Amino acid sequence: MSQPIRLETVTAENVEQLGFFCYKSKPHSTGYQKKLAWLRERFAEGLQIKILYDGRRSVGFIEYIQGEKAWRAVEAPGQMVIHCLWVVGSGKGKGYGTRLLEACLDDANAAGMRGVVMLTSTRTWLAGKRLFEKHGFESVGKAPPSFDLMALQTGDGPLPRLAANWEDRASAFGPGLTVVFTRQCPYIDGSVQAVRKAAAHIGADFQAIELGDSDELRKRSPTAYGVFAVIHDGKLASYHPIGTKDLLKRLH
Repeated sequence: MSQPIRLETVTAENVEQLGFFCYKSKPHSTGYQKKLAWLRERFAEGLQIKILYDGRRSVGFIEYIQGEKAWRAVEAPGQMVIHCLWVVGSGKGKGYGTRLLEACLDDANAAGMRGVVMLTSTRTWLAGKRLFEKHGFESVGKAPPSFDLMALQTGDGPLPRLAANWEDRASAFGPGLTVVFTRQCPYIDGSVQAVRKAAAHIGADFQAIELGDSDELRKRSPTAYGVFAVIHDGKLASYHPIGTKDLLKRLH
């Protein structure tokens, strides 16, 4: 007999047991522990993580929080902002993404939110917009290099919006190689070190700047994604975690 599909809610009380889906094979790594500490702070602010299981196997997850506390460079007061929605490759086409998204929509409705927002990308590291379009989301803004802000409005009020000064934000970090990061993603810690190595390889000045809270992220992030960026001489080199070799290829 096949085991049922079930949805588990991760909380401050059970996160040590359930984890948070990403990096689950490396719970003692620095990146995992930094994300865990970040989550403990965010749970108190209302952040939700739900993991979908097919039998014993975790097949996807969703992470979201109200717009006023969102770790994306998005202005979305009164709306729920999805940070991440991910389904493993072997789980594609089985309705797992819909199950996760519907859980978020239900929570947003119960909390009196007037909409749900997700930043998508045509490139890597973020979900594409197809699933959201199927559920009535519409594009309400675009940002370089590949971002689409998808929103489902369920109440009156202004649409969520993205900034328009991305080049100015990037140039503000000055010359050299700069990595701007947060602790929201467990993969970031290793990529900060990868950028440091790339800077040493090309003889560039290096600086690592941690965005300490969601307000600072919305004000300073050089990309809509917000939680990681590499800036080279005032221009965006990567909006997502990247290895040293791949980064060096982009810089040459």
